[in-house]
Amino acid sequence: MLMENCPTNCNRQGKIELKNVNKEIVGWLEDVIEENNSHVEKKEWKSKYNNYVVYDYEPFCSDGFEINLIISSHDYNYLNFIKYLYNEKISTIEYLNNCIKA
Repeated sequence: MLMENCPTNCNRQGKIELKNVNKEIVGWLEDVIEENNSHVEKKEWKSKYNNYVVYDYEPFCSDGFEINLIISSHDYNYLNFIKYLYNEKISTIEYLNNCIKA
């Protein structure tokens, strides 16, 4: 899972972009966003195989698509906290998956 900041103009506006969010944790992430005085500015499903195929709704068959979110807030501290919680969730999932494989 890759997390990147938006281009510089997004940072001034209090926005971050999360790329390739796992489908199983999107609901959790949206709850965290709402609880932290932020909202999803844009949610898109982008094809992993064709750059021109982008939907603003979940396609019938979402296999082969990555979910990208742009999150905005009036206070960048909320965005930093959301980013921290997201990274911790991903780290925990990866750790537990490695424990299962061992």
